[in-house]
Amino acid sequence: MRAIGLMSGTSLDGVDAAFLETDGETVTAFGPARTLPYDDALRADLRGLLDRADGLDQADPALLSATARLTERHADAVAALATPADIVGFHGQTILHRPDRRRTWQIGDAALLARRTGLPVAHDFRVADVAAGGEGAPLAPVMHDVLSRDLERPIAVLNIGGVANVTWIGGDGALLAFDTGPGNALLDDWTAKNTGAAFDRDGKLAGSGRPDQTVLGRLLADPYFDRPPPKSLDRLQFVRAVAASGIAGLTPADGAATLVAFTAGAVLRAADLLPLPPRRWLVTGGGRHNPAIMRALARALSGSVEPVESVGWNGDALEAQCFALLAVRVARRMPLTFPGTTGAPRPLSGGAIIRP
Repeated sequence: MRAIGLMSGTSLDGVDAAFLETDGETVTAFGPARTLPYDDALRADLRGLLDRADGLDQADPALLSATARLTERHADAVAALATPADIVGFHGQTILHRPDRRRTWQIGDAALLARRTGLPVAHDFRVADVAAGGEGAPLAPVMHDVLSRDLERPIAVLNIGGVANVTWIGGDGALLAFDTGPGNALLDDWTAKNTGAAFDRDGKLAGSGRPDQTVLGRLLADPYFDRPPPKSLDRLQFVRAVAASGIAGLTPADGAATLVAFTAGAVLRAADLLPLPPRRWLVTGGGRHNPAIMRALARALSGSVEPVESVGWNGDALEAQCFALLAVRVARRMPLTFPGTTGAPRPLSGGAIIRP
C-alpha cells in the first residue's frame, strides 16, 4: 500500500509528513518527506492546552479551535507531498498521557482530515493498548525493527523528541522499548522563558554553560528512573520536579547545560535497564540536531553514538514514516504494540480507520 504518515510530537514545533510503500512488514519504497512548522499562535495554544488538559472539557472553545487548526495544518502537509496514496496515518497531538489511569489523549479531527484529503485516515493508535493495561507508548519500535534488520545487533535507537525514548533490539529480534526521560521539552521551555527563543539552536546556550551537579542530582533522583520497563511519560512529568530543583537560581546558560545533562543522565540510567549493552546508539528526533545533547550522550554512553543518517535513515522523517507503516498495519489488523514495547498483555492490534 502507498501510505502517508503524519506526526506531531511533544516538541510542538510542527507536523512531519512522509510517504512510503509497505505491506506492514517491510518497506519497499521511500518517498518524499516534508515538515510544516506551526505558527506561533497555534504552538502557544497547544502548549496552553497541555497545562490544563487534565480537567479540560471536550467542548472547550480553545480546544475546538486548536483541533481544527491543527487538523488543517496536517491536511496542508498531505497536500505538500503531492503524492498519490491509499491511506493516511494520523497520530494527532498528544495533550495528556496517563496510562496509570488508562487514559491517553491525542487531539485531531480524523473525519475532517479524511474529507480534506479524500483518503482513508487511520488514527487512535494508542487507545486500545492503554485500555488493555499497556503504556500506549512508544509506537516506533516496529519501524525501528523493520529498518534495522540488516544491521548488527543488539542495537539501540534513541529518539530525542520532547520526551526521549529508546528501542533496544536483540540479536534474536527481541524488542524492549520505553521512555527514558526528558528529551527537548524541558530545554525548550527553559530557553523560551529565559531568552524568548523557541529552542536552543545549535546547542549554543547549553554549550556556553556548566551543569549544576546539585540540581542535576535532585532531578536524577526521581523514582521514575528506578522503575523497570516498559514505562512511559507525559510531557509535563518532570515540570514540578524541575521547579523544585533550584534551577531557577542558575544562569540561563547553566540551567540549559543542566537540562542537557539531565536528558543524557536519564538515558544512561535507561542503559542500565537494557538486557545487553547495544553495539551502537542510533539517535533520531530533533535532539540529534543539538550538538550539546549529542556530546553529552557520547560522554555518557558506551558504544558508538551517531545520528541515524549514518545508516541511511532520515531522522527528520522517521516518526512520520513510522505512522505510515502503522496505518497499513491498522488496515491489515496487524499488531502495533507488544509486551516488550508497552507492557501490553499480548501483541495488540489497534487504531481505527475513518473514510472520506
